[in-house]
Amino acid sequence: MSPTTRTATSSTTTRTAPHSLAIAAYGLRKAYGDKTVLDGIDLTVPTGSVFSLLGPNGAGKTTAVKILSTLVRADGGRVRIAGHDIDADPQAVRATIGVTGQFSAVDGLITGEENMLLMADLHHLPKQEGRRTAAELLERFGLTEAAHKPAATYSGGMKRRLDIAMTLVGSPRIIFLDEPTTGLDPRSRHTMWQIIRGLVADGVTVFLTTQYLEEADQLADRIAVLHNGTIAAQGSAEELKRLVPGGHVRLRFSDPDAYRTAARTLDQVTRDDEALALHIPSDGSQRALRAILDRLDSAGIEADELTVHTPDLDDVFFALTGNPASDQNMEAAR
Repeated sequence: MSPTTRTATSSTTTRTAPHSLAIAAYGLRKAYGDKTVLDGIDLTVPTGSVFSLLGPNGAGKTTAVKILSTLVRADGGRVRIAGHDIDADPQAVRATIGVTGQFSAVDGLITGEENMLLMADLHHLPKQEGRRTAAELLERFGLTEAAHKPAATYSGGMKRRLDIAMTLVGSPRIIFLDEPTTGLDPRSRHTMWQIIRGLVADGVTVFLTTQYLEEADQLADRIAVLHNGTIAAQGSAEELKRLVPGGHVRLRFSDPDAYRTAARTLDQVTRDDEALALHIPSDGSQRALRAILDRLDSAGIEADELTVHTPDLDDVFFALTGNPASDQNMEAAR
């Protein structure tokens, strides 16, 4: 990992045992001409988890997905997918993974069922098994009623559901989802989130790139921020938020005497006399909260409300990359 990489906790520097990793990439490098896209990055994804890769436009997210899914060869580094070396045994890797790209692989000229059966043929499934698998997946993704309609007539959300259903025909244990909800309306996006959570509940590992910061916050067990070809930071969403200054604990009191006593007892407080509330700088960690509560207990003070406020992923993204993120999304790497 690059010396400049910021880790949210010391645990992020400890390598997980190889047998528990679905994806393990160390020192991954890729350049196109004189432009270095990936500059020795490390990525490890535990089995049965959701890992999200964030980054500004051109950061290299899609390049990373293409390398990990055997579509592009890296210039350097070591990669193992489901225990298979990606260079020595790419066919074994391909048999384990599924990929849903930014652009739908659905053929709009044929029906949803025919798209599914085509994928079954590509996976060399026996005809009867292919039809059974197609029917089960169409039902699972709520597409049974539309199965015999041309896919061109499907809504954007239906096409994305069909796309992922097609990816699952081969029963992959690791799925790469490259911006799966781009262009979907909020309802369809939330439906897709439920699908992803269901996949993980079944033991599938999901590697997700997204242009929606809220999406990573909602879904990912771990998040890595890619910037200038390196990993700027990685950790859980909560851990990443603690990297950015501005977090605080808000204490509100109904008793004015308790409020004044707490203001004298605690350090670095900002007072709101009208609301009888105190703001104390904090990273939101358990240790920091315990220190505040211990000080209050020792003074015999009890707050009526305690609220932890931490920066959101927009703040984290801006602080780490220097690129402003919009309220709902950011430009995706191409």
